[in-house]
Order: sequence, then structure tokens, then C-alpha cells
Amino acid sequence: MSILIIAEKPSAAKAIADAILGQYQKHDGYYQSNKYTVTWAYGHLIGLADPEEYDPKYTKWELKHLPIIPDPIKLSPNPNTLKQLEIIKKLAASCTGIVNAMDREGELIFGFIMEYLKITKPVKRLWTSSLTPDAIRKALATMKNGADYASLLQAAKARSLADWLIGINATRAFSAKHRELLMIGRVQTPVLAMLYDRQQAIDSFQKSKYFEVEATFQQGFQTFKGVWQGPTLTDQAAADHISAKIKGKFAVIKDFQLQVRKENPPKLYDLTSLQQEANAKHGFSAQKTLEIAQSLYEMQAITYPRTSSQYVDETTIEFMQKVYDLVIQKPFGQKLTAGADRLLVHVKNQNLCRPDKIEDHHAILPTEKLPQEMSEEEEKIYEMILRRYLAHFYPPAEFKHYAIITEVEKETFKTNIKELQVLGWKAVNQPEEDPDDHQEQLQVNFQVDPSQPLQCIESTAQEKETRAPKYYTEGSLVAAMKTAGKDIQDPDLRDAMKDSGLGTPATRANIIERLKQVGYIETKGKHLMITSKGKAIIELIRQSGIHVLTSPEMTGEWEKKLNEIAKNKFPVQIYMETVVQFTHYVVQTVKGQRPMAPGAMKQSLGKCPKCQHDVVETKKAFSCSRQKAGCDFVIWKEISKRKISPKNATDLLGKGKTDYLTFVNKKGEKFEARLVLQSNGTIKFEYPIKSRSKP
Repeated sequence: MSILIIAEKPSAAKAIADAILGQYQKHDGYYQSNKYTVTWAYGHLIGLADPEEYDPKYTKWELKHLPIIPDPIKLSPNPNTLKQLEIIKKLAASCTGIVNAMDREGELIFGFIMEYLKITKPVKRLWTSSLTPDAIRKALATMKNGADYASLLQAAKARSLADWLIGINATRAFSAKHRELLMIGRVQTPVLAMLYDRQQAIDSFQKSKYFEVEATFQQGFQTFKGVWQGPTLTDQAAADHISAKIKGKFAVIKDFQLQVRKENPPKLYDLTSLQQEANAKHGFSAQKTLEIAQSLYEMQAITYPRTSSQYVDETTIEFMQKVYDLVIQKPFGQKLTAGADRLLVHVKNQNLCRPDKIEDHHAILPTEKLPQEMSEEEEKIYEMILRRYLAHFYPPAEFKHYAIITEVEKETFKTNIKELQVLGWKAVNQPEEDPDDHQEQLQVNFQVDPSQPLQCIESTAQEKETRAPKYYTEGSLVAAMKTAGKDIQDPDLRDAMKDSGLGTPATRANIIERLKQVGYIETKGKHLMITSKGKAIIELIRQSGIHVLTSPEMTGEWEKKLNEIAKNKFPVQIYMETVVQFTHYVVQTVKGQRPMAPGAMKQSLGKCPKCQHDVVETKKAFSCSRQKAGCDFVIWKEISKRKISPKNATDLLGKGKTDYLTFVNKKGEKFEARLVLQSNGTIKFEYPIKSRSKP
């Protein structure tokens, strides 16, 4: 008889076994010693049952069968992992107690396993932010009763069931009503609405010209620039007049303010900020960054990555010091800190140490297990985490900030100047700055006597344009999801909003990927763009009057309630009653809608070469949308045993040709060619000059 430890993944189980079992035996699906047995799940072994498992009638998506509100809720095992589930069942039957070694996101996985297998053995909770041996052994020695985390499981179940009820019923209702597969989700649809609204703002934006007068002032050998202060100049003649009037004239300083400011290093990373910066610096998608961070975690190089906190507590400071001492002895650590002030600073400030801001896991940190081998992508993410971490062991950067108001010929000019005094932490972690956001001129050894006159030696009137809102990138979108779409600049307010965001740190990347998979959004460069299909679904929902389905703020409020349930501050029964009521409301509203016109959701792949109407995807081809009206233009989805993708069709319609593709002739021989669109709408093969084989 031993204690059974259930980890979330095989890699975590192996790390636990290596840390605590000593001499152990490896069996099929578990590790075992005299005192402990360690096994694992493969993600979700158990999930909520599909509607068809309640009643065969739900096989057909019909409005008359909605809403589907199961009572009681059924659980269903994943057919691909039944073997591992049986192993857990067998081991649980012979153990004296069970340890839940999942992370926060795995709380539901563990809870469903216990419920489905009807396991009633006493449970302890092993909670660790790292998979290093020391961290695991410390967590084992400080375990709490599983009952202490009952509210966390309640919240996880409520989130899962709410997603199921709203997603299943809304998707089936809209799809059945409008005879088109319309995927709708409690969280993914408000995220899609954010992209829709941003696209609308960009499309409706009207550029306007304005003029900015800039003057260059000189006193002795010192020069600096100032910007004219006054109402927006929309007339070039007025701007030119000011520029000409002041050039070469003497000026006086009307106001001169000097402040010395200290700048602490940026906060440590949580998952969202890591995804945001990795997207900006390296072009990684949110999902890619999560996968890389998870890989680094499983190789024990960093602490738990799916955290929502950017702070540590006092107990972590000693651990940070230990890791620092190891890092700076290694070549890569010496490279990152070369030229930095090596005076070690024990920083306990509001930017680093905030126990009140930590719920389950502290910020992402490197561990004492320094990685030996990493892929190029892993190196990039690891270095980002390492630089941000190292910065907190160095002094604040210090700047002199000058605010100057200069007057020349009764015209006023404003100047902001930033002068670096102490490099501090910037020696190891200089963030990339956006040149569009520069509000201050950077100067070295700036010296001006405010009591002495100056001369305007140069002036210009520059034409500028107002800027449209920026497209979302994956980085800016996950950041916006954290605050339910609100554009919040203040970092403390952003932090306070994290409990009201859309999704969780662990699920946001998956939500974005899901929107791509169903064809609602696409990536163009670093920008996320909503497709015509995505636009149509948001417009359809809003026209139905169910604005809550597309409301980031309302969904954020629901997420806040889930976080309150996790903290035992809000009754789960009231939350679920609200979800059920809303589900009924959605279904009844959709039933009263007018069906949309056939083909309204079809995404145009380009213009028909015969009649210039849209070409859309059908079951077997890409056809002209006027096919029923007599236009016979078609691109078949399979040509010479080659599947033709929507991208191939788009290239053919837009560029007149595809890339070179591999086809198969009637003899079964492969050949290379590209499809070329003729002026009469027919499609021909074009072969490479040096074709390897003939059709």
C-alpha cells in the first residue's frame, strides 16, 4: 500500500519520481517505490459528455430540441486515453491516499478523474511553481488537504459547464436557424467582436492633415528642439507664417523644470506579458510562446509559466539570489551582465515584491537548473526571461528630466528632454523602444542657463496626418483580453483588471488559435484580421439582439464571478442559474430570428473572371456565386489527384497562377506544374522549363 501521486503530464510525473522516490521501478503508466506511486494524465482524460450521449435525438441539430440543459451532468472518458484511465483506477484502488500534483489549470482534470472513477480516498494537494527537485521536495513537505482547494475546483467546473451550455446551444441554435455551421463560444465570440470593432474603426477612420511647427534653439554650443503650442494647425499658410516669423530670432525661457527620477526595472513576466513581448520581438504567436515556455518548464529551466502574476513574495527572494549566483558564473550570464554595475541590489519594491498580488503562482523566473541544450526558439524565450530577472538585481536607472517652455516672437514652444545619469538595470535589459512613442528628446550632458537668451536657428512646418487605430497583433490581443478589451495604460489598473479579463492566461492562446481554425480570423504579417465570415457572424449575432454574446465587458464580468467563486466569495449556484437563464434566452431569441439569405456567410476568394461576381467555396469546388444564375466558372477542389486549397484558388484568381504543385497523371506518375487562369476562364497547366517528369 502506497500513496498515489497523480501528475498532469508524463514529464511532470518523471520529475516528481526523480525528486522523491529514490530507487524506483518504472512500470507501464507509472513509477513506484515503497512509499509512493507516481502516475499521470494526458491532459483531459475525462470531459463533459456530448449531447448525443444523453439522447440519440441530439444527433440532429434541430431547434425543437433546444435548449439542451442536462441534469445531472454526465462525464465521458476520452477514448484515446482509456488505457491510462484504467491504470489510474487500478492504482487508486490499492493506495492509502492520493496526492493531486496538477497545476492550477489541471484542477478540473483531477476533479473529473476523481468524480468519474468514484474515488473517495483522502486527498492532499501538492502545489509547486517549479519542477526542480528542491521545489518538489519542499512542496511535498508543505502539502495541504485537498478540501482546502474545493472552491478552485468549483470554479473550474462552473467555467467548463458554462462554456459547454452556451457554446453547444448557441452554436446549434444559430447553425440550425441559418443552415450554416456557425461556431459560437462564451469567450471566443467576444474576442472576435473586439477584432470586428477594431476593423470597423480602421475602415471608418478618416485621415486628416495637420501641421506641426518645430524650432531649434541654440545657447552657446547647446541646441535643443521645441514644438509649437497652440490650437491644431490645419492651414499650411498659418504654419509657414509662424515658422518664417521665428527663424533667426532671439528667444527666452519662460519656464524651466528639472527633476531627477529613478526608473525601476520592468515587472517580471507573467504569461500574458511574455506572449506580448515575444510577439513584438520575435513574431511568435501566443500559442507558440506558450508551447516554448511549457517546454522550458518541463525541462526545469523556468518556473510555472501559466501564471497571472508579475510579482514574488519575500520567501522567493532567497531562491532568486541562489539562481543569480549560479547564472553569473556561466558564459551566457556573463555576456548578459557585461558592462553592468555588478553591485548586487536586494530590491524589495512595489515593482517586484508584492505578496498581496500573488494568488497561486509567482512571476516566471529562471530556476537553479540551467539548461544545457535548447532550440533557437527556446533560447530566445529563455533569454527574455533571464534578462528581465537579472534586471532586478541592479540599481534603478536614473534620469534628469527637463521640461522647458521657450518663447520667441510671442510664440510658445515646449521641450521635454531626458538625460541618462545612471545606467543601472538597463545594462542587462534595455527594452526596445517604439520610435513612434518618443515624447522626449534624449540628450547627453545637457546644459542650458534659463536666465540667458537663446536664438532660434532653424524652424520647419511639417505636414502630418492623424493615424488610424492599429490592427491587433497576437501580443496586443492577449493583452487586451486580460482587461476585457479595455485600453488601460496604467499598469496598476491593468493588474487590477486581470480578474475581469477574457479567458485565463492558459486559454487565451488557444482561443486565438480556435478563431483561426474556424476561419473567423487570419494572420497577415503580424496583424490579426477578421475575415468576411467572422464579420458576418458578429453582425448576425448583434442583429439578433443578443449583444451580450459579443460583449467583452459582460463576459469579463462573468470571468470576475468565476474568480470570486475560486476564492469562495461568490456562490456557484447563483452563477450557474444565470448561465442557464442566459442559455434559454439565446435559444428563444434565435428561434424568433429571420433566416439569413443562402450563401451570405460565404467568404469571397476573388472575382469570377467571366462575370466579376464573387467566387466562393462549395462542397466540391470553388464556384462563381452566380452559378444558379447561369455562370459556369469553377475551380475543382481536386485536379489530377491534387487537392486544391482555398489559398491555391485565391492565388489563381488574384495572381492568375498558383505556385508549382505536384500532380499525378493517368499513369500514376507524378509531375510538377502550376495552374494558370486563361482570359476566357479556363485553367491550364504550365510546366517548369526543366521538368523532372512529363505528364
